[in-house]
Amino acid sequence: MARPSDLSDITDHWLQYLASERRFSEHTVLAYSKDLDRFFDFLIHYRGESLTAQLMGALKVRDFRAFLADLRSGGLSARSVARVLSSIKNFFAFLARNEGIENDAVAAVQAPKKPKKLPRPISENDASRVLDTVSELSGCDWIASRNVAVISLLYGCGLRIGEALALNRKDAPAGDSIRVLGKRQKERIVPVLPFVRKAIEAYLEQSPYAGEPDDPLFVGVRGGRLDGREIRAVMQKVRAALSLPDTATPHALRHSFASHLLARGGDLRVIQELLGHSDLKATQVYTEVAGQQLKAVYNAAFKRA
Repeated sequence: MARPSDLSDITDHWLQYLASERRFSEHTVLAYSKDLDRFFDFLIHYRGESLTAQLMGALKVRDFRAFLADLRSGGLSARSVARVLSSIKNFFAFLARNEGIENDAVAAVQAPKKPKKLPRPISENDASRVLDTVSELSGCDWIASRNVAVISLLYGCGLRIGEALALNRKDAPAGDSIRVLGKRQKERIVPVLPFVRKAIEAYLEQSPYAGEPDDPLFVGVRGGRLDGREIRAVMQKVRAALSLPDTATPHALRHSFASHLLARGGDLRVIQELLGHSDLKATQVYTEVAGQQLKAVYNAAFKRA
């Protein structure tokens, strides 16, 4: 939709702020923009009047709650509604800070409670089977070694798929660690296990593309940066071959990295740093996963009880 004229410049400045100062990804900025457009569209019909910057400061709690109710009635999940509300609150915080237009009502609006969704890691045995099977299902040798190297990074270093595929050739580990650029351009150093380093070295030896230091580390058949969809497609084949659940995705390998570290006595703070979590709460969910797994083992071992 076309934004109200007197809010257009403010909105553009907000989006620029998210991209340049907050360093949000292009995908995230676009999502925030769509959330605000949805809010404006609702207000035009709900209030029946032209939207102005001043009106933003006069909105009541009931206006925001009506918007959230409209989202829910449209079939949006509690998690998605919470995300939209977060975008709206961010915009109003920007309004107050940069335009002097304050609205206390928006702070009083709470998102619907989100159902708790725990990570679904795979077992150590299944992770090992995945690494073995990836090579068998990947076609020619250099593509097979490439896929093994990517999967090894996800499971052996706990990288997000986007982080692994964003690496350049100069980022390839020469020693026992690798420098990773995570969300919001946050940099972290992650130890590299020998099997991960050897997998990357094998791939580089077999790759038909030499490349410069700033060229992509992982490339597709035409030499461009590898797309995450190809790795997801590989994991889909592996799931079918090994009869693994649909939750066995590339991201599940990152969950498995964290869960297996924790099960072997890893320190929660260290795991937080390795994963690049800004909040310890994001890492603490793995303690709940470990607790559930322990309970399942206990129940299986003591069925008679």
